[in-house]
Amino acid sequence: MLALIPLGRTTFDMQLAQAENERAAQAVRAAFPDALIIETILTDAQSLERALAALRGAPLSLAVVFQATFADSSAVVSLAEALRLPLLLWAVPEAATGGRLRLNSLCGINLAAFALKRRGLPYTFCYAAPDSPEALSAIRRAAAAANALKLLKDAKIGVIGEHPTGFEPCAYDAESLRAHFGVRVQPYALETAFAAADSVPAERVAARYADLATKLSNLAELNRAQVDGTLSFHEAMRDHIAAEGLRGLAVRCWPETFLKRDCAVCASSALLCEAGIPATCEADVHGVLTGLLLQGVGATATFGADMVAADLENNTLTFWHCGLAPLSMCDPSFAPRGALHSNRGRPLLMEFPLKAGRVTLARLTQAGDSGGYRLALGAGEMLSAPMQFSGTSGLFRPDSGAASVLQTVMDAGLDHHFALAYGDFAESLALFAAFAELPIIRL
Repeated sequence: MLALIPLGRTTFDMQLAQAENERAAQAVRAAFPDALIIETILTDAQSLERALAALRGAPLSLAVVFQATFADSSAVVSLAEALRLPLLLWAVPEAATGGRLRLNSLCGINLAAFALKRRGLPYTFCYAAPDSPEALSAIRRAAAAANALKLLKDAKIGVIGEHPTGFEPCAYDAESLRAHFGVRVQPYALETAFAAADSVPAERVAARYADLATKLSNLAELNRAQVDGTLSFHEAMRDHIAAEGLRGLAVRCWPETFLKRDCAVCASSALLCEAGIPATCEADVHGVLTGLLLQGVGATATFGADMVAADLENNTLTFWHCGLAPLSMCDPSFAPRGALHSNRGRPLLMEFPLKAGRVTLARLTQAGDSGGYRLALGAGEMLSAPMQFSGTSGLFRPDSGAASVLQTVMDAGLDHHFALAYGDFAESLALFAAFAELPIIRL
């Protein structure tokens, strides 16, 4: 939810300012029906305090400051410090008439930006007419970025078991994540999860099996007891997520699930991702957070994948994982099927090639010497192509070129997992990074 807050000064042309403010309010109200709109231009401390009384306590993620005329920076600073939200500073162009400067809106946001930057308060800006497509696009990007910031701040994610030895990108520091993003990480023992799976009623597992049998072309050909092992684990994880209010789940998937439950849990994670709960294998907490971040800027389902091949001649990269992509990402010309894990020979995995479409690639990372958080992001086209490897995989053509992405990944020592989502969210993610004070690694 966003708020629209107009500022001005009575020594400027208030009649024109009010007309521009009404146009802005009408455009925002049409694009964001739930927006909290302050109708009257705030010109003094008293009107500002009345507006703050209406804004405090509202479930806001972004404050759009409409600079109806020039004003000094004190009101903007007061808003930022009181609301503790990212701000979008919106100035409007005015015609050069050779006469009086009637609004001086641009100079107003320039002064505000100086004050906010010195205080380390997050903001972005827009310079466009009140009802222009450019203004609404800028507000949408800022709203998406601010929503992601709020989503992480309010989120709790679970991690089942510990990451495998030697998988350093999957390591995490719960206190550091809480301090930087506000997110809480709740660890749980793998044995506890297995015990919960063992206690899931058989009828629930059977119902899940029946539903999945309508979506996977060959489910009946797979070992039923092993498939049920995957599905009982999934049902237990659904219960756990609901009981604990989790927004995502990272699971240590191997070797214990193969050795102690005689199954793979890849399909469980795929089903969670399909339901809007980012889920990853190898207890990859940062992978879950990246999926949640993508959802915060507007993605639906996400997929955590490895980059496993680079065809520099044809300018493509292959992203793959054992079988945890959500079914909504399947190429519509392919009938998705259940599969065995390629190394362990146990079900249940999803198997299909990824569909064609615009894709955003991201990773919240601590790669590099400093250990500080950064955001790797890129975009490109997932191509219509035959299945590259067993499991779930897709052939990806990045905007920046396959050679450039490969060089960046290796030079930066980036993590081996990336989160993929269909849609173009790179600009909103970059704005999120600015709000969260994260350096960006462009892929």
